[in-house]
Amino acid sequence: MTIAATAALLLIAALHVYILVLEMLLWTAPRTRAVFGTTAEFAASTRAMAANQGLYNGFLAAGLVWGAFAPDPVGFQASVFFLACVAVAGLFGAATASRRIVFVQTVPAALALVPVLAAH
Repeated sequence: MTIAATAALLLIAALHVYILVLEMLLWTAPRTRAVFGTTAEFAASTRAMAANQGLYNGFLAAGLVWGAFAPDPVGFQASVFFLACVAVAGLFGAATASRRIVFVQTVPAALALVPVLAAH
């Protein structure tokens, strides 16, 4: 895996660790509510659901890190799989929650896929 591919994977992983922190630890904080456009009441009533979503973002991050450092062919396969998962999750989120999600998840995942595929 090239440095560019590894860096792209780690950047997407870092994004998903950030989302994990927001959803699992800071869901009801004012700044997090501003990011997600929620009210204090909504955040309080959906705290467990958000924590669950955060955990899934953590799994995506873990898979991307695994792909970045595992030897090929497993590293390449894991990288493509988890980037595809991120892209699909972004498309689903854009269709069901906010169109903005496509720019936060799908576009970066698709861009990260370019150096990963080029490195193979």
